[in-house]
This record gives sequence, structure tokens and C-alpha cells, in this order.
Amino acid sequence: MLRLMIDRLFLLLLAATMWQITLNGQPAAQQPNLVLIVADDLGFADVGFNGSTQIVTPHLDQLAKTGVIFTQGYVSSPVCSPSRAGLLTGLNQVEFGHDNNIGGSQPGFDPHYLGLPVQQQTIATRLQRLGYTCALIGKWHLGEAAHFHPLQRGFDEFWGYTRGGHDYFVAEVDGTGYKAPLESNFKTPQTISYLTDDKGDECVDFIGRHADHPFFLFASFNAPHTPMQATAQDLQRYEHIEDLKRRTYAAMVYRLDVNVGKIIAALENRGLRDNTLIVFISDNGGPTDSNASINAPYNGQKGILLEGGIHVPFIINWPQMISEGVRDEPVTALDLAPTFFALAGGVMTDEVKFSGIDLSPYILQSAKPIPDRTMLWRFTISAAIRDGHWKLVRLPDRLPLLFDLRSDRSEQMNVSLKNPKRTAKMLKQLGDWDVQLPHPLFLEGPIWRVRQLSLYDKEYQLQQPR
Repeated sequence: MLRLMIDRLFLLLLAATMWQITLNGQPAAQQPNLVLIVADDLGFADVGFNGSTQIVTPHLDQLAKTGVIFTQGYVSSPVCSPSRAGLLTGLNQVEFGHDNNIGGSQPGFDPHYLGLPVQQQTIATRLQRLGYTCALIGKWHLGEAAHFHPLQRGFDEFWGYTRGGHDYFVAEVDGTGYKAPLESNFKTPQTISYLTDDKGDECVDFIGRHADHPFFLFASFNAPHTPMQATAQDLQRYEHIEDLKRRTYAAMVYRLDVNVGKIIAALENRGLRDNTLIVFISDNGGPTDSNASINAPYNGQKGILLEGGIHVPFIINWPQMISEGVRDEPVTALDLAPTFFALAGGVMTDEVKFSGIDLSPYILQSAKPIPDRTMLWRFTISAAIRDGHWKLVRLPDRLPLLFDLRSDRSEQMNVSLKNPKRTAKMLKQLGDWDVQLPHPLFLEGPIWRVRQLSLYDKEYQLQQPR
């Protein structure tokens, strides 16, 4: 019996040693640091690597040049809170009732559930259990009650605010809304200089304090979300843009890029760059009507399920392990949590479930194609499905919209009546999924649903500005 126990112990130690030797072809003892940089309401067209010549983004462009650009990168919702719920859990958020944006509770709904359900594990919780130190710097927007707080959801450190936005220059001790005080569990928050800069500085500080241990940094910027506020210096840089809102937006995106550069420089200065995977993404498409963003060549904007609302800038960068290039297969923000989990050494079990897929086998071995899959969306009154190059959008006040994205990436030609069998098939697929979804845990006011419908009837800029 003793001999059997010794043999079993030896096998366990051997297995543990082998896990340390290799993880997806790399030494597992060198668990990669993970940096997730999320812009807020960034237009697809408004970065250099997607063709912008009006807004200068050299650091993001370099990140794209030395990484992988996913030309068909999607998010799981066209608005902030549900998109972030999907991003951080790796589960399609409507499958656990997080269908709406967080903006107050409607009558008949329990405000105790106004946030990311506590039963759902974030990627921070999973990484924490794998030995990572996890930090959220910036915007949360997944519930303001104590049980939803980032420090209860896997993050060891939090510097930021729990609401959906914040003033860029002012935080008041007794302030509310966008002028609420900043929070931190490891320091007394400094007086705001310019919020985007302060977030960048806090990210740099976190990297410096945790350079000797695997970490997950969620750099959650609110730029270029409203309020439209930029520094005088950056406004002067873009004074040639006549429209003031567009000028301010350009300045805000430029300053975001500067602070992405700070984060990259901090990693390089600490000798961490080779062992750090960086992701850059926007939480949804640009709200062209409120911040003067441009989603060209895609039709639509934040709040709707046309491409302009869900098709976003998407970079994964890890020069030591991932070859640079451009990938045209559709991917989704839901893929990030399972990818992080796998790279950190997590093991899939019946209890660990994701809607997305682990991208590491396809990006660490770049010649391997990412498999085709059906993608599904629902946001309040609208729903959509993408099957190969076909995309269907279902709305309550009109016939379904069917687009062939292979020949009509700007969604200008509704071909549903020309393809009745395809339309019926995709409506059935979408409906079969939809009727199985749980009831939403909270609802936005009806004014937002009315507004959402009106956004489908607007005309959108489909070309880059000069």
C-alpha cells in the first residue's frame, strides 16, 4: 500500500513538472502577463491601422504592425455594459440575462440584480485562482452595489469608478454621476489632471509594482466616450478640423493612443514585453451622433446591430509568440476570456464554460485557420445572426434585413426577399436560440428602445474623412 501511494505521488509530481515544462509550446513557469486595453465608444475608422489619416495613433499602429489585426473582430453587444459583461465572462451575456445597458431599474425589477450576476465568474476570478494578480484601472459599469464591486469579482486592485462614465477633469468629494469621487483600495486617489493620462499613469504604476509576478491588467479607458473633453494642447494639435465635436473627439483618441504607448513602454522598461500578451479592442462601435466618431466602411453605430455597432478595432499582440499579420476570420470578444484562461494554464472542465473559443491554437500556430461558427446577438428589441458571409438582423417594425457581407460589407442591400429560403433558415436559427434565453434581469427605459429603432433609419458616413 505504501509503495502504491509513493508511485501515485511520483506520477502526480511528474505531471506537475510536465505542465511546468510546456504550455502551448512555451514554458508554463513563464505564465504570460495579460494586458487588456479597452477603448470606450471608439469608431472603427478612427485609428491609423484601420485607415485613418485624420487621427494620428502611432502607438496603436505599431501594436497592430507587430501583432495580429483581426479585420472581422466583433463584440457581443452594441452598448457598453452588456458588451463588458460578455468580454469579462467569455459568455454571451444574454444567456444570463444581462441584455440591457445599466441605467437604472424599471418598475417591477429588483435593483438587487442591477449588475453582472454574482453567479457568473469573471476572467479575473479565474486568473486569480491561477496565481495572477488582477487589477482594474478605470471604468467598471457592471453594477454599483457592493456585491457587484470589482473587488468582489476577482480584482485585487481597483482604481476608477463603477458608473458608465466620468468627467475628464473633475471628481468632487461629494460629487455624483460623472463627477463622483474616484475609488481605490490601495491609495488615496490623486486629484484628476486629465483622466485618460491618470489612467495611463496608474497602469504604469501597477506594472512597476507587480513586475515580478504574473498579472492581468484591465486598462479600462473611457475615451472617447462623452463628455467631449480634451486638453488644450491636444485641441490645438487638431485645430485644422473645423467641426468642434470632431476636433475634440480626435484629440481624445490621440491622448488615448499616447497612454497606450505609456503602457507598452512600461512593459519594455521592466523587461516584460516578451512575456506579455496585449489585446486592444473597443467595447462597441462609435456613437456617431454623440461623439462624432466614424465607423466607415461599416453602416450603423453604437446601439444597433448593424456592423457599425458591433464590428470593432481588434488587435492581439505578443511578438515573442505570435507572428504579425492580418487575419480575416470572424472572431469575437467572447474569445478573449477562454484564450486568457488557456494561456494562464487553466484546464477546461464541465464547470468551466465559455461561449467563445480559445484562440491560442490558431494564433500561436498562425497557419491554422480559425473554425467557422455561427454568431448570435440580441440587444433589447433587436437580434442578429451571422452564418458564414450571411448576416440577418431582426427588428420589430419591419421585414428582416439580410446582407451578404462578402459583397456588401457596408450593408447597403437588403436581399432577404431575393433569398427567401436563406432568410427563413436564419430566422429559424435565431428564433430557436432566442426563445431559450432567460428573462432580462433589468430593463432600460422605453425611450432607449424607440431611439434604437430610429438609428436603423439614419444615413452613416461610409468613407474615411480626408
